[in-house]
Order: sequence, then C-alpha cells, then structure tokens
Amino acid sequence: MKETFEEGEDELALAECCNAGEEKDTLYGWIESSDSRSTDCSDIESVSQAETARDESSSVEMKLRQKKALLDFRCMVEDAILGNYILETPKSSDNNNNKNQKQNKNGTKQREISLWGIPLLPSKCHESTDFVLLKFLKARDFKVDEAFEMLQKTLIWRKDYKTDAIVEENLNLDRDLENVMFMNDVDKKGHPLFYAVYGAFKDKGLYKKVLGSEESRERFLRWKIQLMEKCATNISLKAGEEADSVLQITDFKNSPGPEMKELRSVIKKSFVLLSTNYPEFVYKNILINVPFWYYTSYLVSKKFMFPGAKRKIVVARRSKVTRTLLKYISPENLPVEYGGLRRPNDAEFLAEDTASELIIRGNSSGCITVPVFEGGVTMIWDFTVVGWDVTCKEEFIPDDEGSYRVLLRKYKEKRIGESIRNSFYIYEPGKLVITIDNTNLKKKKVYYRSKTKPYLPTYALSNR
Repeated sequence: MKETFEEGEDELALAECCNAGEEKDTLYGWIESSDSRSTDCSDIESVSQAETARDESSSVEMKLRQKKALLDFRCMVEDAILGNYILETPKSSDNNNNKNQKQNKNGTKQREISLWGIPLLPSKCHESTDFVLLKFLKARDFKVDEAFEMLQKTLIWRKDYKTDAIVEENLNLDRDLENVMFMNDVDKKGHPLFYAVYGAFKDKGLYKKVLGSEESRERFLRWKIQLMEKCATNISLKAGEEADSVLQITDFKNSPGPEMKELRSVIKKSFVLLSTNYPEFVYKNILINVPFWYYTSYLVSKKFMFPGAKRKIVVARRSKVTRTLLKYISPENLPVEYGGLRRPNDAEFLAEDTASELIIRGNSSGCITVPVFEGGVTMIWDFTVVGWDVTCKEEFIPDDEGSYRVLLRKYKEKRIGESIRNSFYIYEPGKLVITIDNTNLKKKKVYYRSKTKPYLPTYALSNR
C-alpha cells in the first residue's frame, strides 16, 4: 500500500473587507510552505535570486487571481441574496427572469441568511463572511461559478435537512457509539481531533442495531452530521487563525469486511455529504489500518475527487501509524492505542505535562535519567518508543556509592502501538534510569515524561 504524507496547504487569511456601497481593496495574507533547497554550485547566489524572482512573480499572479475570484464571488452572493434566489436550485435561478420581483417578505428573510452563524450578505461587513466564502472557493479551486453552485446546493440541503436545529436533537442512539465517533484534544496547530473508529462494528449486535434498517442508517448518518455541526462550533471561522478545520483520524482496525454493504453505503454517503456541504472543514483525513478492500475502493473513487479533496487524504500503513500521527499530533494528545501517551480519564498526567524526546541511533543504547532529590515520594513516568522493536529495562539507583540497584521492570520486544506507564515509591534520594537497547539499523525516537507525588503506595499504608 502506498503511503502519502501531505504537508499543510496554503491558508488564506483575509482582513476586514467591505463597507456597504463602497468598494475597497482587500488585504491578504497566508502561510506558505516552501521546500528547503541546498546546492554546492558556485553561482548559488544568482540561481537563488532567479528562483526567488520567479516564485515571487508566480505568487503575485496567484494572489491577484484569488483576489479577483473572491471579489466576483462576493458580488454573485450579494446579488443572489438581494435578488432573492440564493435558495433556488442553480437551474431555476438561471432561467428565472423575474428574480428581482420576489415578494419583499422573502427578500427580508434571505437578507438574514447565515451559515454556521456567519451572515452571508457581504454588505453586512461581518469579519468572517469572506472567510466562509473563501472555503467554497478553495474547495472548487477558485472557480467562481462552481463555488457559487456549491454554496447554493449547501444552503438548499441545510434547509431541507433542517441542519440548523440538528445540534439540539436527541437521536436516541446506542451509548456504545460514543466510542465510534468522538472529538478530543487538538493537534499541533490547534485543529480539533475527530476520530472515526469503525472497529466497534465488529460486534454483530451493535452492527444490526445501528445499521440493520434504512431508518437506523439514516439516524446514524444524521448523527454524523450532528457531530460535524458541533465541530463547526469548535473551529475558528476568523481570518488569520490556523484552527479553522478539524484533523480527522479514520481507523479501520477490526472493521467489518466488504460483505457488510450497509457500512460501506453509510461511509460512502457520509463522505459525499461532508465533502459537498462542509468545504475545507477537514484539514487532513488520516486513514489508518486500512483494509485492502477499502484501499482499492479508495483508489477508484480518487480519480473522481477534486484536487483539494485528494490532497487532504493521507493513507498510513499499519507499521507507520504512530509515526504518521505524530507528524500532526503531539505525543501528549495522541491516545495510547496509537502509540501516544494520552490515557482516558488520566488522573496522573495532564495534556500540559509535555513530553521530552530522545533519539537512539541504530545498534546503540540510550538512557533516560530522572533524578530524585528526596525520599518519601512516588515517582510516576510514561514513555513510548515509535515503532518499538526494542528491549528496555527500568531501574532505581540510590545516590549512596556502592549501594544496591532495584530492577523495576524488564521488557522484551514490545508490540507496535504500546506505551508504558509505571510508578515506584522512593525511600531515599537517587535516580530513575530507563535503558533502551536498539538493535535495529534505523534510529528510534522515544517520548517520555515523569513527575513525583508526595504519597505512599497502598502496600506501604497497609503495613503500618
């Protein structure tokens, strides 16, 4: 299976844009990723200057094209709202010669139309209107007509689907579904993390209950839309802020096979709904533990995707899951089942307890040393090795010369995707030493953290 690692796309940040009845220039800024280049040529300076000039020229041309597209799009949206045809299907709005003769009552309603709480009428001068419109433009590669059609269809779908009221709905779903789709924490750039874990449907009873009938499948799909609407309240729709979309992790581990056509149908339908009605809401969709049947289906459907949608999908092989996820998520926020340090309802460590990093070269050993300056405390520690396939041991060594060593635990090879937590009550000053032996040719990356707490373990209390 081919693995792709995509870096972040260029993000446009718009400043406040228009006054009613007055045309203004719009200021643009966006984060651009550039490849670092190195060369040993003697004329490196002239080559660099030529490349810089060429890049700047291309960048200016792109800015002007995007600026013109946004201004044209704003005009189209303004005309459609004031002309009272923003909620018509594209065909009927094209053939309607009397669209400006609509009743005033309907016109007043359309003037107040909004999307995710943001007014769409550009002349209202809301700070986030251009940013929302920009999402539709980016989804259609700044093709104004296609972006306008997408916006119209989204608004019509939301009206028919009653999406604005969906957040408050009680869909009476099984509580086990809380482990199928959920949100927690954020990635390194502040994007909320959205997990879709389809392995829970290996339970045939849950599968039949949730996906066994057309009505239950529709309710499940509506629940997923409800989650996306909640996502909209957790992301920023203001220009210049990075957390304007979610990072989705789709886990197919232990998921039912291709014979479970109901699940395949729901996944396909939800993908279409989300990609057409929530443009640029997903920063990346990382597919992990992907079965062969899904991967082949993905390769076929990939040909029909818009370029922007294709760039957002990252496929990670099973052996690369932890490494891929850590490119986007800090180890403190990555769940232990994916090789991170985050545990549910953790009473010992918080997300603010950042982990340190240790790199161990191939065919060598590395040590994590944590000094303890006083006795009468309990030391707690976490560590994980990306990819594992190493051996390690944990020891406590008192400060007294010639003193004893306490072997706390010794590990043989660990399975991929595990992290270790341990604790030890310390009676005297010394140090915790974790030795990791890497017999592989490739280097290994270790993340670890520790803290001390002034309490006795249960066995010590019982002996008093």
